[in-house]
Amino acid sequence: MSDLRAPDPLSPQARRLCDAMTAGFPGPGDVDALRAAAASGSGSGSGSGREGPAVASVSDAVAGGVPVRVYDPAPGRSDRPLVVFLHGGGWVMCGPDTHDGTCRSLAVAAGAVVVSADYRLAPEHPWPAAPDDALTVLLWARERARALGCDPGRVVLAGDSSGGNLAAVTALRAPELVAGQVLFYPPLDARMDSASVERYAEGYFHTAAHMAWYWDSYGGDPEHPHVSPLRAPDLSGLPPALIVLADCDVLRDEGLAYARRLAAAGVDCTLQLHPGVFHGFLGLPLAAGAAALRAAAAWVAGVGRAGPPTSRA
Repeated sequence: MSDLRAPDPLSPQARRLCDAMTAGFPGPGDVDALRAAAASGSGSGSGSGREGPAVASVSDAVAGGVPVRVYDPAPGRSDRPLVVFLHGGGWVMCGPDTHDGTCRSLAVAAGAVVVSADYRLAPEHPWPAAPDDALTVLLWARERARALGCDPGRVVLAGDSSGGNLAAVTALRAPELVAGQVLFYPPLDARMDSASVERYAEGYFHTAAHMAWYWDSYGGDPEHPHVSPLRAPDLSGLPPALIVLADCDVLRDEGLAYARRLAAAGVDCTLQLHPGVFHGFLGLPLAAGAAALRAAAAWVAGVGRAGPPTSRA
């Protein structure tokens, strides 16, 4: 008798990682347990267990009351891009420590200074605390771009997961201050009514139940564009975007819809959909994660130069 089961859409390596991470990751609802798991690297997908490359300097500062960590890969030039990085973690966990490797890798590969924002977390600080902190850090970074050896006309917002949401929201709030936005598998619609939510609700690490709880903890009106950027009535005039998605992710279809809307509004938008991987793959030991980071760095390096940014894996 033939086996009628559908083939696993994850690659064998991704499936092994997914199952191991799922086994060590708490269910939704316990903030302390989730934060402990993220800090230890046991299933956060943040890359906290991976060391990034050496950079010339790493320094901590305070940006208008928001703690930040500044990564300078190799000082000397004065026209480098400046990346404001907003970490993922469902708005309730993670921080600069969990995303240290990602920020180091992005800084070195893009030749950019990276400012990693330690924004306030929910549920203690619900919406709009996080997006307000993100905007504060953007303003701080842009004001100090020259002092950091960067071009203030080449400021890029970047973030993974909930940080991708914050990057998209900040671009909506201050498009004139941003030269580009890099969104790694962002949640963009709190209504969670896309087909991928049902298709990948369980079995792919980042569950629909987790995402619903993150949204509930974060708060805000689901219809407000600074909560759900996909609900913004007008996306014209936004800076160029690179949207990087995992095919096996509850958030996939939101990202696809946002890319279509950006393109329809005349925004230069590059979409990368990685097959065989799941949410959080950027920080994992997977070939797709390394390729996505290289491509994002190449895109960032091209921001603000003649012609649109380019992206090569």
